[in-house]
Amino acid sequence: MNRLHATKDFWLAALRADGPAFYDAVAETGPDPAVPGIPDWTVADLAHHVTDTLQWVRGTVARGVTDRPEPTAALPREGWTETLDLLRREVTGTIETLEALDPDFPAWNWAPQPKRAVFWHRRIAHEMSVHRWDAEAAAGRATAIETKLATDGVGEILDTWLPAGRRKGPTDLHGVVHLVGTDAGQEWFVRLRGAGIALLDTGTILDTDDHHARAKATGSVSDLQLALMGRKNPDQLALTGDPRLFQALRTG
Repeated sequence: MNRLHATKDFWLAALRADGPAFYDAVAETGPDPAVPGIPDWTVADLAHHVTDTLQWVRGTVARGVTDRPEPTAALPREGWTETLDLLRREVTGTIETLEALDPDFPAWNWAPQPKRAVFWHRRIAHEMSVHRWDAEAAAGRATAIETKLATDGVGEILDTWLPAGRRKGPTDLHGVVHLVGTDAGQEWFVRLRGAGIALLDTGTILDTDDHHARAKATGSVSDLQLALMGRKNPDQLALTGDPRLFQALRTG
């Protein structure tokens, strides 16, 4: 397995780029268009979701404690002008909040990982990049997620979302999925054992005694990430073997 070692500065740079781009796409489309990758959502729903998420993160990660926060009510729906103004302020405020936090600052998260603020530097960068793609798709001009960011985004799905039990695909399959990011020179091997999952080392997986069912998905890392997040159909990738094994990795 090839690991990408990203940093707080890398994720913040991505957030500074994708946050304003998300806002611009939302403002361009207006509230009513559908969001192609999220059934039954309008752009207004998307804008409210991102605003709620950013406000929740700002109020959670700076507490300096690792206990689970109490649930909070969603923000009341406002008019479109007020929605855009609040979104803009939350994007700016979240960047400022995360920038001020040391990566090792204590902070709760929902994954089986150390409870540190760096989780949220990474998570919000990817939250924004995928939703930026959603907003641009609604505007009819979606652009790919930047290659290095998408590489880390695939990694986050495999090392964070899936071990945390956030799978939306079938959980009764056994086999090995091989993901190949053609533009990044990256590959991943994932072993499925029903509800269990393991990210494997590329140096040991090619064992001729391993006769598990297999699937291989090849494409750009942006397309891999978006397919795993449910934004693109797997048939937009070069997919061989049992397609159900790839679907078992879906988390969005």
